[in-house]
Amino acid sequence: MMGKKAVHAPLMEALIRYRTQGNASFHVPGHKNGQVYEHENIASLLQEVMSIDATEISGLDDLHHPEDVIREGQGLAAKCFGAEESFWLIGGSTVGNLAMILTVCTEPGDLLLVQRNVHKSVLNGLMLSGANAVFLDPEIDTLSGLAVAPTTDTIKAALKAYPSAKGVLLTLPNYYGMGHDLTATAKACHAAHVPLLVDEAHGAHFGLHPRLPASALSCGADVVVQSTHKMLPAMTMGAMLHVQGERIHRELLRQRLAMVQSSSPSYPLMASLDLARWYIEAYGADAFTVGLAVADAFRKGLEQLPRFRLLEPAQQELEGKDAHRGISEVLERAEEGISGYSSQDPFKLVLYDTWGILDGFGLKHELETYGCVPEMSDEKHVVLLFTLGSTAKDASHLLQALVHINNDIRFKETAGEPGATEKEPQRLELDFSTWNNDRMKGYSSPVPFGLRPISPNQMETVTVEESAGRVAAEMIIPYPPGIPLLYTGETITEAIALRMSRLRELGAKWHGIADESMLTIRVFRLQ
Repeated sequence: MMGKKAVHAPLMEALIRYRTQGNASFHVPGHKNGQVYEHENIASLLQEVMSIDATEISGLDDLHHPEDVIREGQGLAAKCFGAEESFWLIGGSTVGNLAMILTVCTEPGDLLLVQRNVHKSVLNGLMLSGANAVFLDPEIDTLSGLAVAPTTDTIKAALKAYPSAKGVLLTLPNYYGMGHDLTATAKACHAAHVPLLVDEAHGAHFGLHPRLPASALSCGADVVVQSTHKMLPAMTMGAMLHVQGERIHRELLRQRLAMVQSSSPSYPLMASLDLARWYIEAYGADAFTVGLAVADAFRKGLEQLPRFRLLEPAQQELEGKDAHRGISEVLERAEEGISGYSSQDPFKLVLYDTWGILDGFGLKHELETYGCVPEMSDEKHVVLLFTLGSTAKDASHLLQALVHINNDIRFKETAGEPGATEKEPQRLELDFSTWNNDRMKGYSSPVPFGLRPISPNQMETVTVEESAGRVAAEMIIPYPPGIPLLYTGETITEAIALRMSRLRELGAKWHGIADESMLTIRVFRLQ
């Protein structure tokens, strides 16, 4: 990596001064800069962090009324990421999603156009605001079965059908790093005089290196939420909200952020946001050079294991003369326009077993056995997340684990044979329900959201296998990725009932369910 620039980290530097001064604390927090654990070995690691775990005292500013080092740090973040104004988030992208929905949808019944495959926090935002959602069908990558985002044409049609919409909310990239350029979408939203809101949780690094996709801000989005802790080096829960243009009520946005964030924000967490931005500014695009080289080294090494493939857009495969697939197949796929996406985050490597012997959950388990912990898995894929912090040792370790798995006799088609016939496993079914969407139009009728609880006498419990045709009385959320298969009030299709059973059998984790075994589901009683 080349030399770094001399740049400023105002909050981090203020906290270092606070620690160096060693003033006696007569304020919160109660651990008193970690003094309470001075003789406790078990607390030694955390005690270091506690030495800068301060509060809103002189010289350290206030997140909810920034005038000094926090204001300066947020201003530097705006400049770094291309925003007019940036806000530090200490509750992850979740609080950013809540705040931007509550800023745009100010009256019960306000209409918001929403990509269907969104994080659960977006649905929670709809509930808090009492909004009505028109769900937009995302494009589906035919080869993988994974959902990406709605096309600009779908968004234009929905805006025409619902001219009273307050905005359009999209999630891009998806959990797998798949996406496309949002410039045309932003122009369509602005032509209809509505803001484009983007949950870019997995794209905080976008636009910061020539090999990375364009950021949503650079494409014209009005509000963008990014998880700085996911793909950049901030601490967990550290995120940012970026805003530009005149379509967002800034004063209301600040009020909403103060409402959904703690009034006692974590100073170590905020300092990590300051430091993450500092690192990017100090090293520029070179900050990503090593991490990208590590991911490239893994791709190169994987060519020696043709059993395993990585998901790539059709055009990218074509340009790379894909080592594992015939060029005619790639051309055919590109010409048919079935890829569903045009950009792939080079740090997100989506791996699968072409023999179809190991499903995604099984492959994830085997990798963990060899000390490699993936980000997530589904029925077919394992998501391997590299970042600017990844090392050559990491890539080598991962390749060696795959060599062992490849050679394991348990995972051959016929025990004792040296290899197996390559075959493509079946594509995934749609990974969420779109039961109420008009498949010809690509968008739904308005769906009301609110906070009124469901009375117990309105619900009953049925087995997952018997749930098709019933209306869900709870949200069903595989986690990760946190995208609801079903929201409350949604009709359960045969395909979704089957997918719930399959995910349960494969060992998926769940949020939002009453039955942790996922054998049953709550549904509305039949009238």
